[in-house]
Amino acid sequence: MSAPNYSTVNYDMFVLTGIPGLKELHMWISIPFCLMYLVAVSGNGILICVVAVERSLHKPMYLFLSLLAFWDLILSTSTVPKALSIFWFDDINISFGGCVTQLFFMHFAFVVESGILLAMAFDRYVAICYPLRYTTILSLGVIGKIGGIIVLRGFSTVFPIVFLVKRLPFCRTNIIAHTFCEHMGLAKLACADITINIWYGISVPLLSVMLDMVTIVISYVLILRAVFRLPSQDARLKALSTCGSHVCVILMFYLPGVFTVIAQRFGRKIPKHVHILLANLYVLVPPMMNPIIYGVKTKQIRERVALVFSSKGKCC
Repeated sequence: MSAPNYSTVNYDMFVLTGIPGLKELHMWISIPFCLMYLVAVSGNGILICVVAVERSLHKPMYLFLSLLAFWDLILSTSTVPKALSIFWFDDINISFGGCVTQLFFMHFAFVVESGILLAMAFDRYVAICYPLRYTTILSLGVIGKIGGIIVLRGFSTVFPIVFLVKRLPFCRTNIIAHTFCEHMGLAKLACADITINIWYGISVPLLSVMLDMVTIVISYVLILRAVFRLPSQDARLKALSTCGSHVCVILMFYLPGVFTVIAQRFGRKIPKHVHILLANLYVLVPPMMNPIIYGVKTKQIRERVALVFSSKGKCC
């Protein structure tokens, strides 16, 4: 029997099926998804506005936090609206260009957020280990340069994926069993050798995100060593409390991602719909929880949010 001839078709439209096996539950699944997305958008939007309006919050920690909030909006908005349109309106079609754009911004936001969390770890390290030089080391100019480097690194890391995907012919099928497009999910549909895509897909997280994780762990080891050298218990508790919110955000960002990667690589017995639900929660839960965590744990933000909302004349 001869091999099928795929050379006559090259798809420029793709179909996102949503969550396989749970199509009859799409409407119910959309309710928590929509609520979480609204909380993420409103929470991060408020956080950005408060930091922008209140000059007392123009400090490294809060500037990095507002940057994280902005990229949380990019991460969730790049995927969730399309998922909701699939659930509500059965809007399953997406162009090849739209698919590439979606996967680019999703991966771009992920790498940038990892870099921001590293910058925030460096901020806490300087604040605790070199408190007298804190404002000198992390001046507004330095913060701007750090932010620019993080975004440039993310762009230069992820942008080659666009070319790696665009070079591929898609002639086997145009059906993507997911709610959004991502690099390897799209590349696996190609009728060509995707070895370069696979290796690049492995090297990107290893060289960027994993390196960020290792550096963050090292920075917190140094922070803990400095904290336990402080003379009084009150000083130690105060220093640790300033890191509490950041540690929670780090765990919420990295742990679900690590679990998702492990599940995809080794959890072959895990149903497909579980993988997709986890992937959707990964782009929803951290953006939703980050402003809540910082709002609850950071007194300055709580006070400024209350002040902004109690002042009728102020707006963003």
